[in-house]
Amino acid sequence: MTSRQNISSGSAFEEQIGYSRAVVTGDWVFISADVAEQADQTMNNIATALESAGASVSDVVRVKYILPDRDDFPKTWPVLKKWFGEVRPAATMVQSALMKDEMKIEIEVTARTGCGKQDK
Repeated sequence: MTSRQNISSGSAFEEQIGYSRAVVTGDWVFISADVAEQADQTMNNIATALESAGASVSDVVRVKYILPDRDDFPKTWPVLKKWFGEVRPAATMVQSALMKDEMKIEIEVTARTGCGKQDK
């Protein structure tokens, strides 16, 4: 049987709503979507959660971007390229309302520990 590790960032929402920032099971890491006004801070949060799980951004195999305003997406490209330019995970962008109007982006990733960036 595979063990499960829940990882918390300490956010009040995690306790109030009942979720974990990340869940590690076997060699899989599932990161909860993290909403922030700035994509770079969101990616910092994701990187920290991945590191706590024994993984890194280079282990990300899938990413989903959720934005209320699709016209905001190009503004995030330089930040996303900084984080994922060499990793190049499969990606999807979705336009959807978020929980609060001030929330501009949500980023959700799936990583597999140890896979790192593979050559072309």
